[in-house]
Amino acid sequence: MPPTDAATGKKRRVPLWDNARFAAIVLVVIGHAILRLTPESYPASALYLIIYTFHIPLFVLVSGYFAKTSLDRRGLTRIVTDLALPYLIFETIWTVVQWLVERNDVVNYANPSWTLWFLLALIGWRLLLPLLAVTRYPLAVSVVVSVLAGYLGDIDETFALSRTLGLLPFFVLGWRLRQWRLRDRAVTDYWEQASRRVVVWVRIGAGALFAALIVVASTSVIPLREARVRRFLLFDESYPEIGYDQWWAGGIRLAVIVVAAVFSIAFLALLPRTATWFTPLGAATMYVYLLHTAFLYPLRETGFLAANANTPTLILVLIGSFLLVLLLASKPVRTVFRPLIEPRAAWLLASDPASKRTS
Repeated sequence: MPPTDAATGKKRRVPLWDNARFAAIVLVVIGHAILRLTPESYPASALYLIIYTFHIPLFVLVSGYFAKTSLDRRGLTRIVTDLALPYLIFETIWTVVQWLVERNDVVNYANPSWTLWFLLALIGWRLLLPLLAVTRYPLAVSVVVSVLAGYLGDIDETFALSRTLGLLPFFVLGWRLRQWRLRDRAVTDYWEQASRRVVVWVRIGAGALFAALIVVASTSVIPLREARVRRFLLFDESYPEIGYDQWWAGGIRLAVIVVAAVFSIAFLALLPRTATWFTPLGAATMYVYLLHTAFLYPLRETGFLAANANTPTLILVLIGSFLLVLLLASKPVRTVFRPLIEPRAAWLLASDPASKRTS
């Protein structure tokens, strides 16, 4: 459980995790923004591979850390209000936009538009976690499910099922980080309270890992592209669709899972453990996630980025992406868009029978 404030008894936010949320959403926006540059720009392609090695797993891991294994009324209500309703709202918006801009008149709520798959996946993970939690080895089971799902071509993007199962190990890993205990404290609690010397050495090791990743990605763009590594990092296709119909193809996903988990934890180790100027913005990641595509969509559709795939454009996109995150996480934006992203659903929800019995 999240720690509580001794004076008020209320749950307090842990800076490390808000820092992680902010860093993860910055990487999400950058990854989406530079995609159109990657075919013609080697630096953009290398950066894309570096980011996608761990940023989606990191986002899922952080979500899993706060997940619960019990689905009580409050938990089910939050699935409806925090995930299902925003999905329906934004999927409707994107359906209208695609009809107006692309003349696409197909209405299909089973296939999420662009980034909306994450909302459906979160629903799936929250529903699956209680089932996995009763097994003896939930993390191992989730890895097996992920690897096996890649062999089945029928598991596709419908209701984001391919990503839900493919990324499941990272959600379970996040949950397990809070469950694994050393002398009655979670592993992450020890990291938050670790000595300065321990932190320095861990960060040196994490920095060395990322230095190696940068070297590999920068010097191997063409081989990695020919091996279709990027498609494995997305977790949204079966192995035969990617071009690997060999029996050992699942071993590639297993390796991707291990590498992504290692770099996700290494990235967490590099983040500040204490509050910073951007820590409060970590609470607004859902606003950034759902709104940033509205700004990137025109750039994607006009072809401007693809036609200007050079280093100066890449630098401008990086700066613009960071500024966009700051804008969308700001209080004025949250105030304006709260009805869409955090809709009040009292009209939809039934009254709680338990409250009636106690009144």
